[in-house]
Amino acid sequence: MPDSTRPLPPHVTAADLESMADRTRRLLDGARYLNLATVSQEGRPWVATLEYAWLGDPLRFLFGSATSSQHSRDIASSPRVGGSLFLSGGSTGLDIAAVDGAQFTGTCSEIDAADLDRYHSFFYKAVLPDERQRAQWMLPQSSLRQPAEHRIYLIEVDQWWLIDTRTWEQDRIDRRIELPVADFPRRDAVSSSV
Repeated sequence: MPDSTRPLPPHVTAADLESMADRTRRLLDGARYLNLATVSQEGRPWVATLEYAWLGDPLRFLFGSATSSQHSRDIASSPRVGGSLFLSGGSTGLDIAAVDGAQFTGTCSEIDAADLDRYHSFFYKAVLPDERQRAQWMLPQSSLRQPAEHRIYLIEVDQWWLIDTRTWEQDRIDRRIELPVADFPRRDAVSSSV
């Protein structure tokens, strides 16, 4: 786990840190999918694009998947994961000011049957906000426990990087800057119950 007390680079100010937290919140709320990178026991990399729900304090992601999928099998043997989310800007043309992205590392595991009550409803409300669609597509908890083939997974984020937009505007070099985990946006309404 990273040292959240590590000093920030000298060019990062308190205002930059606040801006990075705001950008993180915008990314978490605005990106619909995350790209999750895993590695098999044989060392083969895999990336899956997944719908997600996020929880703050500490930052975690939830996603649903079949236990037979490549990334689920990889997680069962090696829980360390990496990933990214992004906002592409406008739907037409390139609005460079609206483009943003983040990368993360963390540890991923299946939600066990004892914790399913805590996460089930929150996850489905987040990924299926329309009640009719949720009623149609939400899996019951019984379909998310053994011997069923689906699970909800939890990623506990331990490092988070954003595109350093300030330097990109100056020299067009694509750099990342780490936002310490302690400075993540809070999701107070959820974190107390989940």
